[in-house]
Amino acid sequence: VALYDDVVELNPSNFNREVIQSDSLWLVEFYAPWCGHCKSLAPEWKKAATALKGIVKVGAVDADQHNSLGGQYGVRGFPTIKIFGANKQKPEDYQGGRSGQAIVDAALNALRSLVKDRLGGKAGGSDYGKHSGGGAGNKKDVVELTDDNFDRTVLDSDDVWMVEFFAPWCGHCKNLEPEWKAAATEVKEQTKGKVKLGAVDATVHQGLASRYGIRGFPTIKIFRKGEEPEDFQGGRTRSDIVARAMDLYSDNIPPPELQEILNEDVLKKTCEDYQLCIISVLPHILDTGASGRNSYLEVMRTMADKYKKKTWGWLWTEAGAQMDLESSLGIGGFGYPAMAAINARKMKFALLRGSFSETGIHEFLRELSVGRGSTATVGGGALPKINTVEPWDGKDGVLPMEDDIDLSDVDLDDLGKDEL
Repeated sequence: VALYDDVVELNPSNFNREVIQSDSLWLVEFYAPWCGHCKSLAPEWKKAATALKGIVKVGAVDADQHNSLGGQYGVRGFPTIKIFGANKQKPEDYQGGRSGQAIVDAALNALRSLVKDRLGGKAGGSDYGKHSGGGAGNKKDVVELTDDNFDRTVLDSDDVWMVEFFAPWCGHCKNLEPEWKAAATEVKEQTKGKVKLGAVDATVHQGLASRYGIRGFPTIKIFRKGEEPEDFQGGRTRSDIVARAMDLYSDNIPPPELQEILNEDVLKKTCEDYQLCIISVLPHILDTGASGRNSYLEVMRTMADKYKKKTWGWLWTEAGAQMDLESSLGIGGFGYPAMAAINARKMKFALLRGSFSETGIHEFLRELSVGRGSTATVGGGALPKINTVEPWDGKDGVLPMEDDIDLSDVDLDDLGKDEL
């Protein structure tokens, strides 16, 4: 998506300065260069930006490249448009139409309510972060850690911790303190408390200092549950600290949901909103039972977690439930479990040739993510027709009852001949 003069290109290094600390109202589009809907939005977005010039700021983030910034705002599909108004920490989702006119109308409505709030004496602009570096942030957001509470608070926590070991007499620590404090407040808001900042006075809590081999001050360490602590080597400004915290947060985001293909909407939404949709066709329930099926689903969930930063969609269906889909992918009728990855914009797909296991699927997806592996065109050149089906109830299959056939209608002699 080409960016234009009136659309401001945003990225992790300028987002805070341009958007968060600004008094202006901002409309921000999170896009991916490969996304078809984003390409159709681009000319309208440019039109809106030109019309709103000097009144409302319009920006765009390549969230494929800067996925930590997308993750920070819970961007799951593209394009996602957010309105950053009076409270820059809590942007609103834009739900309106995708035409230049609709975008401009929404911007002016948001602007009207922002101005009205200011008139009524509610906070004007973003006081937050104005005095960057000094005083911004809340002392209480930095957790005070001690020999007594450290294991319970940090090591047993599912959250990620960034911990500063300091000494009260140390000059560098004094410089770091306002930055650390401001970063703690921002990180708490941006990660909904999933990444936390703490501080240890190493002159008082010498047990901790010697356990982690602290030699100089300030030393910052990163703690993740079940892993060895790692040293933070980055810069010491609030934005350096926040950027690292956001990376840690995006490592920690939940994996995408694995959905059963129950109707056309599930398939369309997943395949059109994401770069790739990964589809498994699992054997019929009578062939595997519930435990067999659950072990296949577990393999898929593990892989969805492993590749969660890729923003791919994950789907499954039972053999025979979606025959049009199977035949458009050349699976049809044998070789279950099967897996295909579809790129709905190019209408291309690739089939898993290796084993349906973590190793086999990892190989397959790794090849795909570096642009290797052989692809074919989806049969019919469009997403196939999808039947609406009942969701799997999680139980073993039941053989259909044979008793329904009324034998009085069947000529048994004919039956015998067919058998021969």
